[in-house]
Amino acid sequence: MKNIFYILSLSLILLTSCSQYNKIIKPTTSIEYRYEAAKEYYMRGEYSKAAPLLESLIRLFKGSAQAEESLFMLGMCYYESEDYHTAAQYFKMFYTSYPRGTYTELARFYSGKSLYMNIAEPELDQSDTYVAIQEMQLFLEYFPTSVYRDEAQDLMFEMQDVLVEKDLLSARLYYELGDYMAYMGNNYLACIITAQNALKDYPYTKFREDLSILVLRAKYKMAYHSVEDKKVERYRDAIDEYYAFKNEFPESKHIAEAEEYYKESLKVVNE
Repeated sequence: MKNIFYILSLSLILLTSCSQYNKIIKPTTSIEYRYEAAKEYYMRGEYSKAAPLLESLIRLFKGSAQAEESLFMLGMCYYESEDYHTAAQYFKMFYTSYPRGTYTELARFYSGKSLYMNIAEPELDQSDTYVAIQEMQLFLEYFPTSVYRDEAQDLMFEMQDVLVEKDLLSARLYYELGDYMAYMGNNYLACIITAQNALKDYPYTKFREDLSILVLRAKYKMAYHSVEDKKVERYRDAIDEYYAFKNEFPESKHIAEAEEYYKESLKVVNE
């Protein structure tokens, strides 16, 4: 019996709450009251209730400080609700509408962070990642001394590594294809170019060692499968790549593999 009374009481509270919200959201309710209610819902983390109120208030408060605050809170509602795409749109709307506003620094930061939260896995299309990086770069340009500077840089480096990882996966695929369908192009050369471009564009990536050993592997394999008049030249190129790899990564887990490529290449060059 006590459980029944408890459930009935709880339901009554919820119905009252819903009824109260429906009254608040009506156009006949005063703007100021809706504004205070929206802030209260926002502070309590009830973002699904705060957002509709804030959307209506932005238009009603147009040109005022309340409109500015309402627009920023609306972006945060969607961010906290993990609707990062919509959040990014509202944050961009904010800093476009209020380039010198009270919350402009935060809006630019959360615009970039929202886009970061929405990027795809490395093997998928990375168009959104480029946009997110650009957004973070703009934030750092506008607010170079921001308290969010370090976090923004860390997020940007993470996104750059996603781009590098995609290049690494592509380079590995070219390597694995090897001589397969060679009539369409040199897969080993494509592997080398892809990996080297990634190293050039992102020299401090955490995938630097993985890309470097892949270049050495591909150069050795390309030499091994070359026609006779190109073998010596390409083996020499593999030897040069070995020295570069060994100098940069003397303690690499791939060092034994690299030594083997060097020894085999040296045999051909010294014949």
